Amino acid sequence: MANNNNGKVTSGGREPRCVALVGPFGSGKTSLLEAILARTDKVDRQGTVADGNTIGDGSAEARAHGMSVELNFADAEYLGDQFHFIDCPGSVEFLGEMDSALSGADLAVVVAEDDERKVPALQLILKALEARAIPRVLFLNKIDKSTRRVHDVLNLLQPASDVPLVLRQIPIWEDGQATGFIDLALERAHVYHEKEESTVIDMSDEDRAREHEARFTMLEHLADHDDSLMEALLEDIAPDRDRVFADLVNEMQDGLICPVFFGSGEHGNGVTRLLKALRHEVPGVDRLKNRILDDQSGSALQVIKTLHTQHGGKLSVARILEGQAADGDNLVMKDGTEVKISGLFSLFGQHVNKIATAGKGDLVGLGRLDEVHTGDVLSLEGSGLTSLDQLEPRQPVLAIAIEAGQRKDEVRLSAALTKLVEEDGSLTVQQNQTTGETLLSGQGEMHLRVAQERLSGKYGLEVTAHTPHVPYSETIRSSTKIRGRHKKQSGGHGQFGDVLLEINPLPRGEGIQFSDRITGGVVPKQYIPSVRDGVLDALSQGSLGFPVVDLSVCLVDGSYHSVDSSDQAFKMAGILAIREGLPECKPVLLEPIHKVVVACPSDATARINAIVSARRGQLLGFDARPGWNGWDEVQALMPEAEIGDLIVELRSATAGVASYTDEFDHMAELSGKAADQALQKSGKQAA
Repeated sequence: MANNNNGKVTSGGREPRCVALVGPFGSGKTSLLEAILARTDKVDRQGTVADGNTIGDGSAEARAHGMSVELNFADAEYLGDQFHFIDCPGSVEFLGEMDSALSGADLAVVVAEDDERKVPALQLILKALEARAIPRVLFLNKIDKSTRRVHDVLNLLQPASDVPLVLRQIPIWEDGQATGFIDLALERAHVYHEKEESTVIDMSDEDRAREHEARFTMLEHLADHDDSLMEALLEDIAPDRDRVFADLVNEMQDGLICPVFFGSGEHGNGVTRLLKALRHEVPGVDRLKNRILDDQSGSALQVIKTLHTQHGGKLSVARILEGQAADGDNLVMKDGTEVKISGLFSLFGQHVNKIATAGKGDLVGLGRLDEVHTGDVLSLEGSGLTSLDQLEPRQPVLAIAIEAGQRKDEVRLSAALTKLVEEDGSLTVQQNQTTGETLLSGQGEMHLRVAQERLSGKYGLEVTAHTPHVPYSETIRSSTKIRGRHKKQSGGHGQFGDVLLEINPLPRGEGIQFSDRITGGVVPKQYIPSVRDGVLDALSQGSLGFPVVDLSVCLVDGSYHSVDSSDQAFKMAGILAIREGLPECKPVLLEPIHKVVVACPSDATARINAIVSARRGQLLGFDARPGWNGWDEVQALMPEAEIGDLIVELRSATAGVASYTDEFDHMAELSGKAADQALQKSGKQAA
């Protein structure tokens, strides 16, 4: 492959621009990138996803699943201008990757296709771009497979965008196939050639009439934000071509419109026209710098991704917003900490090549910055900077309990999980204090599967995973008085402790309360804390096998021996009293209940309601999702036991786009068959 990246990255006249390729899963982003690299002579031959020989999707996990599962980086030069491309995964489970990439992108090319099932997924992506004010153009891919008029496709996709989708081209049809296009800004017709640049042809009278109508519609959209252009149209005055281009560029960069191009990445059609648009219309890095930095002065770079390479260690992928960087340079973090670049690299698919220097606009890898994390802004001039583009990580929707296959690998597993989370901020690792499990949480089944494959393939770890245990607890419904006596004689000093405990239920959420009403010294004061310790130890696992909550224990009486009594003896007396007393208090199982909010397309709301109800959910209602055309939010209270794999069913019912957030709300009693099933699943037995 013609991959020559030695020396400085930057070439050509203007500063390099960075373009993110985004779009729904399967829309053809990786194929489009491959076509761009072939058209710019960056590769000798255009690869295909089916053959597994593309520059993007080069990791073992991506190849195995035939899909993008992480960011892919490549650079190319077109007519003297340098571009850095970031191919982002399209699956909703890997959109966290896109989130980080957008921090360094000047523009996003949204790759879409003529498929109404993918419109909600397209809306998810466009919403993310709109929220961060990122300029965007839409590339309608697979035009060779489209069965609808392009205007009908545009009407299909428009509900996904808050701003008008404005056609920049219309297709030339021949026997139902798109054989070329008419550029509405240049008013020229082109015919496609397989994986080659299109050529200009004369327009037929019919196509000229179509062009005139489509161009007028494009100009009307532009005139919505340009009063003088509106006046020219009303007076039937043909606007100057340069002015039309200026409006197209300005309104796109300001997020007022989303221009639409089309073609076929697989066949290389429409690629040259897209490249020409990128060359003239992608804003420079200064616009990005103004958007994300709180301090506009001085040199800076933004870290958009963290990688842990097998042989080179940690690599921080960063966009240089201002200034120059070289191997050995010192960088300053937000808190003033200085770090040193240990290697400067260009990135091209799976290839990492060492370079000498990089400048403003470049996207590079910085070696061994151990203290630096994704999202950090580093200064090249000795003062800490803060990014204004810090988004909250996506809330996990699925978790697995994970452990090392061999005990000796526990430390290695902990280190590997730390690296996974550092690479992918939409993964989280936490220790469940109630169940003692290590939980790995992510955005769905495939997301967690890929994480496990990386633990095995990249880090050589054998791991086992299972569904996390639900942190049940138990409480009591009635009161009792119970005596606990620990007496043991085995030569010499014996052991003696005697307590009388009063056990009472408390309202939900009150926890555990311990008190005493000892008078006359029947239990010496120095032993009362030991009684309390025994009580708390015994309550850590009640008669049903779970921690006991929401009850009060009062030490009301007891006796002691002047020689044989001790702290340990009274602790054992407290344990014995609790163990004997709890079964008399009508123990009951408690399960955690969460407040759940499901976001889904409105046409799926009825299905979501049915899913929630079938999982013992209490529906609280639903309403339109604020700011989202055609989406609803369903609110419910659901047992945690039913939330575990909820996302799988939600996604199945919504073409893969539903999501939810949840938070603990309260503990509720669980009885009958549901309680028996919970005890059986947990390996416990009813009292």
